[in-house]
Amino acid sequence: MTDATTQLWDLRLNDKTVLISGAGRGIGRACAAAFAEAGAHVIAVARTESDLESLSTEHPKAIDIWVNDVTEDPFYKRIEALEKLDVLINNAGTNRPQPFVDVDAESLGSVLDLNVRAMFQVAQSAARVMLRNESGSIINMSSQMGHIGSPNRSVYCMTKHAVEGLTKAMAVELAPRGVRVNALAPTFIETPMTRSMLDDPDFKEFVQRMIPLGKVGQPNDVAAAALYLASDVSAMVTGHSLRIDGGWTAA
Repeated sequence: MTDATTQLWDLRLNDKTVLISGAGRGIGRACAAAFAEAGAHVIAVARTESDLESLSTEHPKAIDIWVNDVTEDPFYKRIEALEKLDVLINNAGTNRPQPFVDVDAESLGSVLDLNVRAMFQVAQSAARVMLRNESGSIINMSSQMGHIGSPNRSVYCMTKHAVEGLTKAMAVELAPRGVRVNALAPTFIETPMTRSMLDDPDFKEFVQRMIPLGKVGQPNDVAAAALYLASDVSAMVTGHSLRIDGGWTAA
């Protein structure tokens, strides 16, 4: 194997600073572990300190923990105070499944606030740091629901379609300054957020039936895709939404 080929397929992130929101559990936690193992300096962000402490214990030299609420201004200022930021995994999000006609104002506001407004502001602050060095990779966590519709998920689908639009607009605007922006669009992944839904045998059977590969996704499936988009292997990829959906949206 030539040196050029070795470099082309190198997924190591040595000396890279990576900020991951929603890193205490599920997909964010899997990403933090994967990036730490790839040699990155990881800043793991979540509201629950105990989740972050256990993560840091597993990777004591590679992960710094920030106990912050991603919807609040102090977090954005903390990002912008960084001297360097190479990768953002903009992962924090939520879902409150409800029939469309029953969606209440509090649920609507809460999901919009975290999934859209906070995602926008976190990405904005990260981009301000990256533009200083004219280099970086921003990965917004979308969903297969950013490409399709689904019963009882009108608000979630709306927010994830917004993430897809934001990703494309950011990618076009920031590309001339060396910052790539992409989205990840997973199917149902077994995480603490989806556990109650997947514990319903009928719902789990429905999910598996809708996925041509016939299985529910795991957090590491998403972490592997994030590692690809963060690394130089994907240097020519921006404005893309990588679907980790087992074929759901292709069927």
